[in-house]
Amino acid sequence: MIKLSPYDPVELLDSEEMIEEYLLAACEEGSASDIARALGDIARARGITDLARKTGLTRQTLYKALSGEGNPELATIAKVAEALGFRLSFVRTSKDHQDAA
Repeated sequence: MIKLSPYDPVELLDSEEMIEEYLLAACEEGSASDIARALGDIARARGITDLARKTGLTRQTLYKALSGEGNPELATIAKVAEALGFRLSFVRTSKDHQDAA
């Protein structure tokens, strides 16, 4: 029998390069909840208490919003991203979407 151990991506987020690649992958391939969860993992890697201080949100609010289970407001995601040293950006996926309007 194979013994499996719990996986926590936070263990791998030990450099700024790894953090940036992790978030980029979540943004390119994941859903909104995957992105929120990735921000939560980054917050745990860097320290939730420090993030709470920078954003003015409670630790409990951050855990809930960034669990991937909640539905955080865009303003919350933007505030957390900024406090973690990132900004939101939109990139056109294809020209077809432009013509649909």
